Amino acid sequence: MKRLPINLILELAVNILAPWAVYSLLAPHCGDTIALIGSVAPPLVWSIGELIVRRRVDAISAVVVAGILLTVVATGLGGSAKLLQIRENAVTGLVGVVFLATLLMERPLLYHLAVATFARQGPEAAARLQGFGSSARGRAFFRHLTVLWGVGLILQTVVMVWLVFVWPIGRYLLLSPIIGYGILGLLLAGTFWYRRRAQAI
Repeated sequence: MKRLPINLILELAVNILAPWAVYSLLAPHCGDTIALIGSVAPPLVWSIGELIVRRRVDAISAVVVAGILLTVVATGLGGSAKLLQIRENAVTGLVGVVFLATLLMERPLLYHLAVATFARQGPEAAARLQGFGSSARGRAFFRHLTVLWGVGLILQTVVMVWLVFVWPIGRYLLLSPIIGYGILGLLLAGTFWYRRRAQAI
């Protein structure tokens, strides 16, 4: 089996199965709140490990680190089990709000994330993207994508918070990551569709 599928399988296991397993093991002995705090550990450790392995600091890494720190703060504030779940989802909503807020800037945050992604492919790819981003069509492209992702992440937060109140914790921990990946897939599909439509790159 190639490396990529193994990494994908591990990532899905750590982000979907591991939180549910940790919660299921701890809840009968420690209660829902402590079990939920423990369930956050596997994805956090995975994200930190990915950053250490890549040893690269750029806009994407900065967003990941910010997400980790916000999740740690949200979890560390304590409270009831439902409040912990709501705070954790609020991190995603906050990222969406930040995306939309950067529309007030000359170039939104999504543009800088795209440049960081292309820079990993080489300086020529990054230069090509920066040239496109300087054009009128490029500026419109990234602003429209920023609206898509900002609104999409906020809607994801609304859906997840609603599920917090209608699903038991165990079911939520097992199924909510799948829904999250599904919404992310829709946002990526929308991104690729708009990219083709704009014939941007």
